[in-house]
Amino acid sequence: SFVIMRTDKTPTYNFACAVDDMLENVTCIIRGEDHVSNTPKQEHIRASLDYNKAMTYAHLPIILNEEGVKMSKREAHSSVKWLLESGILPSAIANYLIMLGNKTPCEIFTLEEAIKWFDISKVSKAPARFDLKKLLQINREHIKMIKDDELNKILDLNKDLAQLAKFYTQEASTIKELKEKMQAIFSTKDFGEFETECKILKELLKGIELFENYEDFKNELLSKSDLKGKKF
Repeated sequence: SFVIMRTDKTPTYNFACAVDDMLENVTCIIRGEDHVSNTPKQEHIRASLDYNKAMTYAHLPIILNEEGVKMSKREAHSSVKWLLESGILPSAIANYLIMLGNKTPCEIFTLEEAIKWFDISKVSKAPARFDLKKLLQINREHIKMIKDDELNKILDLNKDLAQLAKFYTQEASTIKELKEKMQAIFSTKDFGEFETECKILKELLKGIELFENYEDFKNELLSKSDLKGKKF
């Protein structure tokens, strides 16, 4: 036996869940394996209410944190809301979660691409470990995939500066970090202390070739300017 109603007349999780699935005509339930024990209870509730529609279940392995322990709601990065507020794109979150504990044909993909080949039967039965660094790496790639006009809107840029923003994805992993980079570039600065160094760099930039890689660009300036440390 199990409880379906509290003393204050509010339903328990299993009763509310079973009835809601009935009312919404749910036919397939995909959830964590920690809910396996709830399945027979909810099936019993529906049968007791003469609900005869078949229900298909799939229970996925739980996600562990970086220490190998089941992720807790108290951990910030277990919240999709926190990930979005941190500047991680929805497409990158979907990419990472689909890849987590699953064999995928490639590492970086869109949701539309995944729909064509995703097979839930191929998801590993073993718990998967959440890796924030890997998610950030995937997010960088998804930022690069965004069309320039769309990235301008996301970053709230007045000018067409998306290409410049993408240039910084080797240093910035999130939209939030990119915004900070762009704000730092165009904010008012006092270079009085480095007036000579600024003149040197300005002259070098006039004749320097274009680079796709930030590190190559920086190293070129370093080698030609002979500036080091704080002065660079």
